[in-house]
Amino acid sequence: MIVDAGPFIDSERINSRLYAVVKRATERGEELHTTHPVLAQVLWNPARQAGLNRLVQGFNRHALDDGASVGKLLGSSQTSDVVDAHLAAVAQSLGTFILTTDADDMIQLSARFETY
Repeated sequence: MIVDAGPFIDSERINSRLYAVVKRATERGEELHTTHPVLAQVLWNPARQAGLNRLVQGFNRHALDDGASVGKLLGSSQTSDVVDAHLAAVAQSLGTFILTTDADDMIQLSARFETY
């Protein structure tokens, strides 16, 4: 699975469901992914976000290194959120789904997702 910003933001709350989801995925040997743009959205103060910072250490992180494919996806979906389009492109290349709180954007991007 690849994780969008919403679940990470929620992970800063006490008793976050994301910790349980990550624990189960890790126990099953699943790979966890996110993107550098998502981390830029959520890690605004790593010193004060120690729990979140620890959580993301176990994630594979994907750079935005193929702007043309992301731009093409934005054009075909008539959307403008580069972070979401990048997530969709990476998820598709990995053959996995996006864990998100933003179903509307993922629907527009024709991305495979599960809502959090």
